[in-house]
Amino acid sequence: MKEISLDTGSKCEFLEITDRVRSALKEEGLEQGAVLVVVPHTTAAVTINESYDSSVRRDIIKKLNDIVPFEGDYSHREGNSPAHIKSSLVGCDQLVPVENGGLSLGTWQGLFFCEFDGPRTRKVRLQFLQSL
Repeated sequence: MKEISLDTGSKCEFLEITDRVRSALKEEGLEQGAVLVVVPHTTAAVTINESYDSSVRRDIIKKLNDIVPFEGDYSHREGNSPAHIKSSLVGCDQLVPVENGGLSLGTWQGLFFCEFDGPRTRKVRLQFLQSL
């Protein structure tokens, strides 16, 4: 298992981590199998989406904030219930196939760390799974 550390800069943002995962994959030397990308935080998530046009990320964040606003009738005393809800909606893991030593993503796809309670220092864990 490998761990990536990253610093987020705002309350809600999507940070592309595709190149960092590719570098870790290269270091690992896995040729065929999969990499499990896990975010071990309850107020963050990971997703695969378009990496070419950054307006897609902004649109997703805007709509998530519309669906789960920061202000509301929340019971959680820490005041970050919206971040917990967004994390649950997006999800904390992605399983990405590995073929010929590379991530098997579509042409426009990238991996994104989703911050919903920043800014913070965060972790992403990578578990490499070899095909038998």
